[in-house]
Formats: sequence, C-alpha cells, structure tokens
Amino acid sequence: MNEILFFIIVFLANIIEAITGFAGTMLAMPISMRLIGADEAKVILNVIAIILATGTTIRYHKHINVKEFVKILIFMIIGMAVGVYLYSTLDINFLLKIYGVIILLVAINGLWGKQIRHLSPIAGVIILIAAGVIHGMFLSGGALLVIYAISTLKNKAVIRSTLAPTWIVLNCILLTQDIMRGAFTPTTISMTLVSLVPLFVAFIIGGILHKKMNQDFFVKLTYSLLIISSITLFF
Repeated sequence: MNEILFFIIVFLANIIEAITGFAGTMLAMPISMRLIGADEAKVILNVIAIILATGTTIRYHKHINVKEFVKILIFMIIGMAVGVYLYSTLDINFLLKIYGVIILLVAINGLWGKQIRHLSPIAGVIILIAAGVIHGMFLSGGALLVIYAISTLKNKAVIRSTLAPTWIVLNCILLTQDIMRGAFTPTTISMTLVSLVPLFVAFIIGGILHKKMNQDFFVKLTYSLLIISSITLFF
C-alpha cells in the first residue's frame, strides 16, 4: 500500500511540477520519506529529477547562462558535500524535523512573503552554499536556488534553462554516490522503473493544464501543498 501511495505522490507532484515549473521533488520528498524510507525516496526521486532536467536541457539549451551555471555549480557542490556529510552522520529523525521547518518557511514565504529582487555578492554565495547543503541532504535545494536565480537571471526562460543542467550535474554526483554505496537494490530499481509511468502521464496532464489554467493559482496551490507536506515530517 505504501508503494502505491508513493506512485500516486510521484504522479501528483509532477503534475504540479509541469504546471508551475518547480517544487516537484520538494513536494514529493517529505511524504515519500515517510512512505518508503528516506534513503529509498532520495534514490528514486533523484533519478526522476535527472530525467526531467535532461529533457528540459535538451529542449531549451540555447537559453543557458553559462557563466551563472558554472558559478552555481561551484558553490552548490561545496554546500552539497557538507549536506551529504551531515545526512550520513546526524540522526535522520532530527534532520527530518529541520527539513520540515525549512520547507514550511519556504512555503510561507512563497504565499505571503516578498520576492527578493536583488542580492549582494556575499548574500548570493551564502544562498548558493545553503542550497547545496539542503540538496545534499534532501534533494530540495531548489527553493533557495530559485531565490538566487530570480534575483540574478531575471528572465524566466533563462532561469529554467540554466537550472536544468545544474540539476543534471548535481544529481548525477549524488547518483554516483548512491551507486557506490549500493543504494540501488532490486526494490529501488523496480520502483524507479515503475515511477516512470506516472511521471510520463503526469507531464502530459500537467502540460495540458498549464495551457488552460491560471498559473498564479497553481503556484499558490503548490505552496499550500508544501505546508501540508512539511507538517507530515513532524509526526
């Protein structure tokens, strides 16, 4: 039953991802960790994220800001190394509570906060490193990275195109680590393959809804769902 619920979460989260362009993994991760375990959720959702980012990169590669792409990679890799270390050394239940607080704050800021339009160079570096730390632990550094991207890249097409290859590189680093530590078991491999079906269907449906429905409504819906998702980590 937990596995079926997980596939449903993958399906629903990626419909939202297809509509809004963000928050799919961040939305799916908290509940998925409760359903199938933190390690298993990270492995499967990481592969899904790589597939999605690869498709986006191929389609929109002409809009990539190479200079910012390199800068983002450098500082996020530094942060990600710290995040991977913390995940392997600290108590997972403690980390889940911290993660829940982070997601909750991101969602509240998304619903009622003001968008940051300018960052100082130092603030930008701090945000990128912090995004890397969170991504190393829970594959959810996108929330902070979007804050940086909006203030630096400005254009939506450039933001989407520049962040996609970033996720490919960062997540492939995590994928390599998962392979080396034997995280790909017969169960995780089979669940990953099955997850591709709801993923594909979700993006078809999400693409249709994206054209027909109000984007602002779905952004607010996403943040509202993130609040609910984050609350599950406290129980």
